Amino acid sequence: MQVAVFASDTDHSQLKKRELEKLIVEKGLTLNNQTPETVITIGGDGTLLSAFHRFAHRLDRVRFIGIHTGHLGFYTDWRDFELEELVDSLKDLVSHSVSYPLLDIHVTYRDNQEPKHFLALNECVIRRNSGTMRAEVLLKEELFEQFRGDGLVVSTPTGSTGYNKSVGGAVLHPSLNALQLTEIASINNRVYRTLGSPLVIGHQDWVTIEMSELGEHMLMIDNLAMSETNIDKISYRVAKERIHFGGYRHNNFWTRVKDAFIK
Repeated sequence: MQVAVFASDTDHSQLKKRELEKLIVEKGLTLNNQTPETVITIGGDGTLLSAFHRFAHRLDRVRFIGIHTGHLGFYTDWRDFELEELVDSLKDLVSHSVSYPLLDIHVTYRDNQEPKHFLALNECVIRRNSGTMRAEVLLKEELFEQFRGDGLVVSTPTGSTGYNKSVGGAVLHPSLNALQLTEIASINNRVYRTLGSPLVIGHQDWVTIEMSELGEHMLMIDNLAMSETNIDKISYRVAKERIHFGGYRHNNFWTRVKDAFIK
């Protein structure tokens, strides 16, 4: 088995990385950071997000396992004192992997600028750097609403507990093959009117956000952020690709939600 280990920059995570790599070699497995079959991250959800984008081109051949060294995350469900147990059971974990949906994002620009394509594990946020964002929201190429406000969030089910939740979106179980569109501080008055509620959209449909004007926008895709000035439209749909977790121990998603936000 070819295994890559990624860790956050903290001293503790780097220490655990060295311990884990030593165990992997002792157990007869191979360290391979270029073409791994299994990617183990040490840190938090942000570390796993970085590893996901590093290997987004190999999702059909890679299984992810997360070890957390701080607060319990939604993707990092192994503890840093379970390293030997993890390595001993690695082959069984990979054979019992589970998969969750991803967000497919296409960004097109004006003035013949080259379009961009992304996959997101959590979400995509589009907002104006200053002033009000004006855009048209289309569902399957049909105009749904004209948006005025700070911005819009499109999230996956596993990403629904992040920024989406903080702006009033629903928490979706990761078994749902869907995406969610949530408004950020929309303007609703006699002139401008939006639905004002999150939309949960199935895998057979898609969403397009057409910008009504040029201007400097902040486009955030998971933990990636970029400033854009020439966006024409952004299209979202549930991706054909999926992320695979090896032996994911999130058997009770709602218990994890309760532990994270209530207890």
